Amino acid sequence: MYPLLFRTVLSRMDPESAHHSAMVVIRLLGVPPFSWVTRAITRPAPQLATTALGLGFESPFGVAAGFDKDVTGAAGLHALGFGHVEVGTVTAIPQDGNPRPRLFRLIPDRAVVNRMGFNNHGAEAAAARLRRLRKRSRRAVLGVNIGKSRVVDVADATADYVRSATLLAPLADYLVVNVSSPNTPGLRGLQAVETLRPLLDAVRAAAGVAPLLVKIAPDLSDDEIVAIAQLAVDAGLAGIIATNTTISREGLATDPATIAAAGDGGLSGAPLKPRALEVLRLLRETVPADFAVISVGGVDTAADVQERLDAGATLVQGYTAFLYRGPLWARQINRGLAKRR
Repeated sequence: MYPLLFRTVLSRMDPESAHHSAMVVIRLLGVPPFSWVTRAITRPAPQLATTALGLGFESPFGVAAGFDKDVTGAAGLHALGFGHVEVGTVTAIPQDGNPRPRLFRLIPDRAVVNRMGFNNHGAEAAAARLRRLRKRSRRAVLGVNIGKSRVVDVADATADYVRSATLLAPLADYLVVNVSSPNTPGLRGLQAVETLRPLLDAVRAAAGVAPLLVKIAPDLSDDEIVAIAQLAVDAGLAGIIATNTTISREGLATDPATIAAAGDGGLSGAPLKPRALEVLRLLRETVPADFAVISVGGVDTAADVQERLDAGATLVQGYTAFLYRGPLWARQINRGLAKRR
């Protein structure tokens, strides 16, 4: 029924409004007794249990950062069958993000362009929600993705990240430093090795025992990716998440006028798949076998997830296909994976 609902209703709605409507339902699914019923339908098969980052995951497939920016839907996403939920991106200072409209569907490409701009209620509010969520006995592994506050100069980014890490790392199963969104001015410049090293060192010290990862862009050159991977290993990080959205618009099937109307922002979804696979394979050739590589970008089906795992991904994340597949997407992925075990 979801494809019909998408074609006739959701595709005609403003994408951000549709997302907020979906989050109302997802929040409801995270509350007993609705969560009990939902979990009975979506619980991953036992053979999908995975160990990574020193943690146990019910499934190697989770939901990427960006879907639940403010830790309001994590329980419901867990109920829907995701093996982990990465919340955020959270910034130290609350911010509204970029002006609307800022989210656009490219339906022929099964893609999305977003320039949300890290809209969130800030690290203190996220920490309060995480504390409440921690009191629940049944939950997914929770990662927390942190970024730079827009009002903070790039020169002061380290202190800004450290503030978020200090508040959120004690409540996170793992922590992610996001230096790769194209929607915060100057952010991607932090991926330069000479800038990234002191930032990661400072955040790692603030994170304490929480495993720390860094999320990188697909638009980096192969040499830059190798350099960051070597830096991450040398700095004692637990892993890398690859990749974030792309600023490229090459090879799209959507009408050029529609693409132009969407404007600037990060492109996610099916068109990202080839580069995300390339980056995954490059990272796996570069980093040690026990170093976590979480692959995200262009994942749609169980076959896509299995392809990433076969290519060396420790875990796999998705987001954009959720909009096109609907609420049973994680269940479909997990059932397809289980048939391959």
